[in-house]
Amino acid sequence: MTAQDVEIVAQQAPRKPRIALMGEFSAGKSTLMNLLLGCDPMPVRITATRVPPVWVRHGPRGATLVRDDGTEAAFDGADISEAPMAGCELIRFSMDSDILNLCDLIDIPGISDPNLKHETWLSLMEEVDCVIWCTHATQAWRQSEAALWEQVSQQIKGPNHLVVTQFDKLRSERDRARVLARLEAEAGDAFDAIVPIATLEAINAGMDETAWRNSGGAAL
Repeated sequence: MTAQDVEIVAQQAPRKPRIALMGEFSAGKSTLMNLLLGCDPMPVRITATRVPPVWVRHGPRGATLVRDDGTEAAFDGADISEAPMAGCELIRFSMDSDILNLCDLIDIPGISDPNLKHETWLSLMEEVDCVIWCTHATQAWRQSEAALWEQVSQQIKGPNHLVVTQFDKLRSERDRARVLARLEAEAGDAFDAIVPIATLEAINAGMDETAWRNSGGAAL
């Protein structure tokens, strides 16, 4: 998601662009969110799937629970998995981060949980300008992902990116090339770009520009 992409979206919308991070359980959305924000604003959910969408925007640090009826209540944000699903539309986080001066980021969890109604997150699609869809490198772009993306993609103007997380889990160049070739064949027409990234390597790269580029962070 380059600065040019954000600028394109900004020209299409009369407000700050809203970028949603989507993907199935354990696809690396929260870790990627922390990479984009340049910090660790929320716990990475290892086992929690039943949590509301989390909308992160620029402002004084704090969290608010937004209910289905439009009312709001303060939320300490210490453990997102404790947020109530019943009657909760989303959690708003505000914090100081460079990227949030350009856009809002929305983490949409739980889309692969068969026990959750899709209405929990589908209603947010009208608010979203573009999507970063996260797919885990070792099981990239499953049929269930393709079906979900087909369901929502017509509502999203884009540009939309397919980000292949934990790309370092593919140990050989042959495996990496094979996965990217398959994704290009199966999802190339559905996204504006396919970006592989070794997420944790990108986070740990720090000021090492070579490590940053090799991780895929620079490309994203």
